[in-house]
Amino acid sequence: MIRPIASFSLLLLALPLAVQADPAADYAEHCAACHGEDRLGGTGPALIPETLGRVRGIDAVIAQGRVSTQMEGFADRLSPEAIAALVGYVTAPLDRRPDWSAEQIAASREMNADYQPADKPVFAADPLNITLVVETGDHHVSVLDGDTFEVLDRFATPFAVHGGPKFSPDGRFVYIMSRDGWVQKYDIWSLAEVGRIRAALNSRNIAISPDGRRIAVANYLPESLTILDSDLNPLRLIDTQVGGIPSRVSAVYQAPQRHSFVLALKDAPEIWEVATADLSIRRIPIDEPLDDFFFSPDYRQLIGANRDGDKGVVIDLDDGHKVAELPLPGMPHLGSGITWERDGRRVMATPHLGEGVLSVIDMQDWSLVKQIKTDGPGFFLRGHATSPYVWADVFFGPHKDEMHIIDKQTLEIVRTLAPFPGQTFAHSEFTRDGSHVLVSLWEDEGAVVVYDARTLDEVKRLPMRKPSGKYNVWNKITFEDGTSH
Repeated sequence: MIRPIASFSLLLLALPLAVQADPAADYAEHCAACHGEDRLGGTGPALIPETLGRVRGIDAVIAQGRVSTQMEGFADRLSPEAIAALVGYVTAPLDRRPDWSAEQIAASREMNADYQPADKPVFAADPLNITLVVETGDHHVSVLDGDTFEVLDRFATPFAVHGGPKFSPDGRFVYIMSRDGWVQKYDIWSLAEVGRIRAALNSRNIAISPDGRRIAVANYLPESLTILDSDLNPLRLIDTQVGGIPSRVSAVYQAPQRHSFVLALKDAPEIWEVATADLSIRRIPIDEPLDDFFFSPDYRQLIGANRDGDKGVVIDLDDGHKVAELPLPGMPHLGSGITWERDGRRVMATPHLGEGVLSVIDMQDWSLVKQIKTDGPGFFLRGHATSPYVWADVFFGPHKDEMHIIDKQTLEIVRTLAPFPGQTFAHSEFTRDGSHVLVSLWEDEGAVVVYDARTLDEVKRLPMRKPSGKYNVWNKITFEDGTSH
């Protein structure tokens, strides 16, 4: 009985020992040169939980790389076990809270040495009917002629564009922000990048002042508001603290009539109004923190949703008082809210992220007009002054392939489009004159589908790499009815 045991022991000794994965060493060897030794980014994006968010398929990206980027695949050098360990490494929190100082912001500024501003647009299309399409599949933006729907240019963006591009008041320049804090300036007339700067390590969204001279960047990490000038020079880094405790910025938007930026703090019960002229700060105490918000057309009232997502509040920005509470359960997505005239009264509508409901609110007495039942939770709404319809997607759940068309007056769903069964069909945008609507097949091998806004018939289909948001210059700079701001 002893001999078999000895033989088995010798057999075990003869087997090769399993190599223990060392993700820190693998990161240093294969990743640090592009993504930074501290994981805070370099030529590649930051690899920290705040930036990666809910990004899926990180293991596949490490193994296979990304097409049309500098990200190469490592399947020939790293085992599946080593790749899995590396995924765990880059998605784990850092040992210490990183900082990003004003000096680091200034040092990150990179201007395109080859940029030459054109005296007039280098294309024949209407420059105010240009639509930008964000393609998240390979981190590019396509520049579309809003009349012919031809692609005029396609340029690379920083990793994971977030929060919606913002245009200069004349529509010539667009500023694009990435989740890891890069702000990119692009000249639509010249079809060329002007430059970029890293305003923070993790950012939420940007806003541009009515005169186009100031850009505000709302940041999660570090907790701050970065102010840039239109040439991407840093002007001021504002720590967003209440009682010495830092707070992330939920969102920042411009208030044109007020000549200010308005921001809500995510971790403290305050709204801040920053004057765009001298950057002075007015702080408005509220009952609880707001996660996102919306404005009345005159920008006097702010309509916000609390972090629990079970109600909305209306704050008068002139006197700082709460005007009303709104029955908005189910996590209202006020950032994509829109307004229109109905029976002589201004109404607003917002989708709900947690339920298949679209709430319509009277903006004069803040009463609930109707809750429109949809086939699932939606994310985006769009309308246009020339159109009788609101386009509402069903972004979450089994009906993510649907787009509801809702009559503005009857508040009834008159038609549901579902041209791609089982695939996400979301985010609509009108052309300048409201004659056409562009919708995204939100898939890696996706498309932008163009519809006749009157007949609701498909006109054209443009292949795209996971197209998400689409932004028409005219609609954005004029705050067109039915466009979220």
